[in-house]
Amino acid sequence: MSGPDDSAAAPPPQGCCCACASVLWKIVKVILHVATLLTVFVLILPGIAQGFGARIALQSVSYAVLACLYIGTSSDRAEKIICGVFLGVLAAVIVAAAPSAKGKRAPVTVMFACNLVALLVYCTWKICKLVQACLRRLRVRGKAPAADPEAPLVKAQLQKPEAACTAPERQTTFHIDDLPRKFSYDEIRAVTRDFGTVVGRGGSAEVFRGLLDDGTAVAVKRITSYKPVGEEDFLREISIVANVHQRSLVRLLGYCLLQGGQYLVYPFLENGSLDWWLFHGEERRRLLPWPARRRIAVDVARALAYLHHECRRQILHLDIKPANILLDGGFRAHVSDFGISMSIAQDLTSVDTRGRGTPGYMAPEIWFSSLSTKSDVYSYGMTLLELVGGRRGYQTSRDSSSETPDLLARVVREKMARGELKDVVDAAMAAVDEGEVEAVVKVGLCCVQHQRELRPSMATVVDMLEGRVAADLPPESRASPIVNFTVPLSAPVTPNGGTDKNNVSSFQY
Repeated sequence: MSGPDDSAAAPPPQGCCCACASVLWKIVKVILHVATLLTVFVLILPGIAQGFGARIALQSVSYAVLACLYIGTSSDRAEKIICGVFLGVLAAVIVAAAPSAKGKRAPVTVMFACNLVALLVYCTWKICKLVQACLRRLRVRGKAPAADPEAPLVKAQLQKPEAACTAPERQTTFHIDDLPRKFSYDEIRAVTRDFGTVVGRGGSAEVFRGLLDDGTAVAVKRITSYKPVGEEDFLREISIVANVHQRSLVRLLGYCLLQGGQYLVYPFLENGSLDWWLFHGEERRRLLPWPARRRIAVDVARALAYLHHECRRQILHLDIKPANILLDGGFRAHVSDFGISMSIAQDLTSVDTRGRGTPGYMAPEIWFSSLSTKSDVYSYGMTLLELVGGRRGYQTSRDSSSETPDLLARVVREKMARGELKDVVDAAMAAVDEGEVEAVVKVGLCCVQHQRELRPSMATVVDMLEGRVAADLPPESRASPIVNFTVPLSAPVTPNGGTDKNNVSSFQY
C-alpha cells in the first residue's frame, strides 16, 4: 500500500495556533451548554408562567430543547437509539396525562416531572462520560514512556544486532490487550468535521485533518482495503503498532474498524512530509540547512534500528521514502506510513511481496519475494542520498527505458571517486561541513549496494552516522538485472535468501 500523495500534504500556514483556537472553542461550547441547561431548568419551574396555556408552552419548549440536546450530543448510532426510546417513553407519559380528569394542573405537573427527570438523567449521563474520559487519559499517561532517542544504542546491540530483538508472541484466544482508543464512525466524522480537510491522498488511502475534544490536532487515515482483513489480525497488528514507543516513530492514537475499511488516528505534524520540503522548489530547500538534514538522517536511522533490533516483535517498514518521513515544528523527523497491509500471522516466505514499496526506493530483492531488514536499509540509503543532493534519486524516463533505480547512487559514486562530491551536494544549502557530508554520503552508498549481504544493519548505520564506526567507501557491487517497473513479473523467481527471521511484521502508515 502506498502512502498518501505528498503533493497534497503541504503544511498549514505558520503562525496559526489551531490547538489554542480549539481549546477556546471548547470552553465556549461548555459555557453555552451549561447556560442552556440552566435556562431549561428555570423554564420548567412551575411558578414562571401563570396561565395554563403559557405553562404548557414553556414545558413543551423545554422538552423540545432537551430532546435536541439528547440527540445532538450522542456520539454514535446506539446512543441516539437509546435517547430516542427514552424520549419516546417520556412523550407517551405526557400524552397519557393530557385527558386527565384531575383538572388543568395534572398535565402541567406531569410535564414538569418528565422534564425534570430528563434533565437529571442528561446531566448524570454527561458527567459519567466526562469521568470515563478522564480515567482513560490517566491510563494512557500511566503507560511506559517512549525511549529516549538521544541516548546511545546499547553496545551489544550495535555489535551483534542479529542476536537482538524478537520473541514470538504467545498465541491466545481472541482477546487482545494494550489496544489504543477505539473510535466509533460518528466520532471519526465529528473529529474530521465530516471529512472536510484532506491533507493527503494515495491509491488506497486518504488522510484527513481533525481535532480531538481536548484540542489535539490529529491526522485520520482512511484505508480502503481490496482484500478482506480479519478483525483479529487487524487488532493484533494495531496492538503491536500502538505499543511501539520511540520518539522518531509516529504514535498511533486510535482506530476504527468498519466493514468497508479502517481508520487510523495519528498526531498531526505541522511541517508535513520531507518530500514537500525537498522536491517542491529551491526556496523550501533553503529552509533545510545541513544541520537539520543531518539530524533528520539520524532520527530516521534510529527509528529503523528500533524497529529492526529493539522491538519485542521485529518490524519491517518496506516503504521508506521522504513522503513517509514527517517533520514536527522543530524539523525533527518522525517515520510514518504504518497501517494494515499484511496479516502478521503469515510467514513472509509464503507471501508474494514482489513490487511492494515505491519504485526507486525498493531494494532489488523485493521483486523476487525475498525480504529482510536489509530491504529497509536500501530504501534508507536512497533517501539519505536524496537528502544530501536535494533531488530525486530516480525518475522514470519517457523516452528511454535504460534508466535504473540507482542512477543517483552511480552519479554520486563517480563524483566521489573523482573528488567532485561538492557537485552533487544541494546548492540550496548555504554552508556545509564537507567532512560530515562525505561521511553521510559514504553511509548512503554502503546502504544501496545491490548485494544485500554487503549492506550494514541499521544499528551499524546509526553507529557510523554518530561517529562510533568509520564509514568507508564501498567497492563497486555487481549490478542486478534491470527490472521493468511498469510491468509486474509474470512468475516468481527463486529467492536468493529468506527473511532474516520468520517472526517479522510488516506495517505502513
